[in-house]
Amino acid sequence: MIRLSIGKKLLLGFLSYGVLTILIALFTLSSLNQLTDINTGITRRDIPLTEIADRMAESLLAQELYASRAMILKSSDVLSLFEKRSEEFKQLIEQMSVLPERETIPLEKLTVLHEEYTQLFKNALRDSGESSSATKRYDQQMKGKHEEILRLVKEISLTARQEQIQKARMISEVGNRAFRVTAGLCISGILLGVLMALIMTRNIAGPISQLKLSTQEISEGNFDHLPQVQSRDELGDLAKSFQEMAIRLKQLEEMYLDANPLTRLPGGVAIEQVLKTKLAEKAPLAFCLADLRNFKAFNDRYGYARGNEVILATTEMIRQAVKDHGKEGDFIGHIGGDDFVLVTSPAEYEKICSAIVETFDRQILKFYDPEDQQRGHIQGKTRRGEPVSFPIMTIAIAVVTNQQRELKSHIQIGEIAAEMKNFAKKFSKSIFVVDKRRDRPPEGA
Repeated sequence: MIRLSIGKKLLLGFLSYGVLTILIALFTLSSLNQLTDINTGITRRDIPLTEIADRMAESLLAQELYASRAMILKSSDVLSLFEKRSEEFKQLIEQMSVLPERETIPLEKLTVLHEEYTQLFKNALRDSGESSSATKRYDQQMKGKHEEILRLVKEISLTARQEQIQKARMISEVGNRAFRVTAGLCISGILLGVLMALIMTRNIAGPISQLKLSTQEISEGNFDHLPQVQSRDELGDLAKSFQEMAIRLKQLEEMYLDANPLTRLPGGVAIEQVLKTKLAEKAPLAFCLADLRNFKAFNDRYGYARGNEVILATTEMIRQAVKDHGKEGDFIGHIGGDDFVLVTSPAEYEKICSAIVETFDRQILKFYDPEDQQRGHIQGKTRRGEPVSFPIMTIAIAVVTNQQRELKSHIQIGEIAAEMKNFAKKFSKSIFVVDKRRDRPPEGA
């Protein structure tokens, strides 16, 4: 599936809408241009042609009237009127010749017929005194020619009117078609806009609502309410990061709730999770369990407040040793009381443990009163009231690694570490001991 960012999705949506808008505009402009051409044809050709044809008919009728009077009266004034009308007819032919699509107008035929009609009139006028039969013959010829010209003029006028009506119908058809198509495109545009709005709502508003709801749930401590966003864009990436963040926050909250209230170090749950992860990854592992010998006696002698100072100081000693000799990813935990845990690698534990032991022995005396420092022990009494002395505190560290044996569970690691811690506490000095036992070889090997 192609990955599209939110910006590209919006761009595609607006482009499709823009293309549709351009199509509407182009079709509308094309229809308007077609209507303009038709109207131009009507106003510049059909209407003027009809008017000219009507004027020609009037001119012909006037010519016929003046011709008849001229034949009877033999008046030069009437002859002048005939000639004037004849010139007017010729001018009307010239007006027709400049109209658009002049090739469809029978101008040559009209000109020839009118010239023949005029010549017949002149011949008839010239020969009018010869005989009545000649006059009658010219009369018939002029009448026939006049009717032929008039019929042709009427045909021109009728054709122009028919074309005007046809073009008016075309205007109606083009207008109706333009309206239907434009309306259809506009409705399509509205539907496309609604569709794009729905798509944007689903692809943007929907994931944002899920992220908002998940944020509210997580803020209330419900870390399992993760947003389910399938879109392949920035919101999908944000949802994945949000899920990772929620998982991490859940882990941090578990660690916080599990953390020791005094040292703020992770407790048993976090320690167990770290060991499970190391074992699952089959990573090199060194588990160090530290315990303070004679801490209870110190607490009984000086009280819990000074005992807390020793716990905090021991925490800082371990942190400093890991900082100086460990590596990134080393883990420090506090099971409770005077028991601490360090998870590091087999290559680093020796330097770290040595630094802890050395620093502890150098700093622990400052927590005792001067007289106890001089004596080197604390004087106390047993439950029976008998006097007893408790040595200065020491630190015992039990180390379990997977160098010599395969460690299968965190429970196994804890059992081995407890065994090694009991062994280390038998020494009267601060010390770290390492379990170097190997796995038993298979029987028959």
